[in-house]
Amino acid sequence: MMTWPRVFLGVILLSALLGPSIGGCPMPKLADWKLCADEECSHPISMAVALQDYMAPDCRFLTIHRGQVVYVFSKLKGRGRLFWGGSVQGDYYGDLAARLGFFPSSIVREDQILKPGNIDVKTDKWDFYCQ
Repeated sequence: MMTWPRVFLGVILLSALLGPSIGGCPMPKLADWKLCADEECSHPISMAVALQDYMAPDCRFLTIHRGQVVYVFSKLKGRGRLFWGGSVQGDYYGDLAARLGFFPSSIVREDQILKPGNIDVKTDKWDFYCQ
């Protein structure tokens, strides 16, 4: 007969081996290429202000509220050229953790260029992966 401590230990080990990928799923790619400020797309290209509300249709996208500051990290190219990748924060800094996602470029006004986005970077499945 298996005791509770062994069952508990088994559950802990199993979850550690499987990792955070449980429940995640790849989503269709919006584009094959993106423009970034650096090779890792880790530096924001610009700061923009949302001109209107946008409700994310799925987990690849960001929900954005009118007036929010959006940090733009990438601009999709080709078939996805109407979408940019970025992050927003809550009304109070530290209110919510920043989350990366895509949004239509038409709903923001780019106010400040931080670093030119002129480096072509190939997208991969992790750019469009949902958790």
